[in-house]
Amino acid sequence: MPKIKMPRGNPSLDMTPMVDLAFLLVTFFMLTASVRVSEPVVVDAPSSTSDKLLPDNVILITVDDKGKAFYNINNFDVRKNTLLQMGKQYKITFTDKEVERFGKMTSFGVPIVQLKQYIDMDDPQRLKVKSPGIPLDSLHPELGDWIRFGRIEAARQAKTQKDKAETAGRDFKYEPMRFAIKADGEASYIAVKDVIKVFTDMEIYRFNLITNLEQDK
Repeated sequence: MPKIKMPRGNPSLDMTPMVDLAFLLVTFFMLTASVRVSEPVVVDAPSSTSDKLLPDNVILITVDDKGKAFYNINNFDVRKNTLLQMGKQYKITFTDKEVERFGKMTSFGVPIVQLKQYIDMDDPQRLKVKSPGIPLDSLHPELGDWIRFGRIEAARQAKTQKDKAETAGRDFKYEPMRFAIKADGEASYIAVKDVIKVFTDMEIYRFNLITNLEQDK
């Protein structure tokens, strides 16, 4: 009896679901990712063996190797409100667009009179600016004002969040504003001491000193 040969079919794999999944993942990452803004100053901090991480709710003062001070606060809404308070203090009006752009920036080291021009620059332009540092002497106590208003606005936001949580019947965990100094290893002791004095004059005696973690040999 002759054998019946069954037709052989080539196996096929439908790639449509995998392609759809790939596009969904790409879309998700595009919508959720944020643009990383370059820092205007890079410092080589002294090393230490401490592995304590910097808290999220923090005002960071950076001192470069020339002794110039830079300011950063990493809360978007607090940062914007702090700028508005500084504008009132120094009689400078910032537009809504400038306030939004400032909220997305990182650290900066220019006097308040130069800040509008600095905000209007794009990221590559800011990197080319030779920042003079934020004034902190007794005649121009701008750094102290930035710290003071940042502290006030952080407390105000925390109270607002607490009131909303209590109204909704939810628990609220308050994380107080922390303060930190990150100084270049080549920065003079006097420059760092002047920044510490700004804190102590405001009765702020607890702050983090940021260092690089030593590598095990």
